[in-house]
Amino acid sequence: MTTVLGLVAGALTTACWLPQLRRSWRTRSTDDLSWTYLVMLSTGVGMWFTYGIAMADVAVMASNAITLAALAVLITIKATQRAREARA
Repeated sequence: MTTVLGLVAGALTTACWLPQLRRSWRTRSTDDLSWTYLVMLSTGVGMWFTYGIAMADVAVMASNAITLAALAVLITIKATQRAREARA
């Protein structure tokens, strides 16, 4: 039962990234996301992922792995946007 609870909680908190990803992908803009926010959040999520591995907790591992992937996409879009602006 606790694994199901963890998986549902992980699915909800991970799915909350979809609107931001969709918007950033569509507009190719991440102006509203600071680098500090992205780095700190990615570090924390990475640590939670590591914790999930250490505790062999599938719910913690899965939700944080997917969130890290979403953050990687946002960071890539932001870096690409910054490089494009530097060339302009």
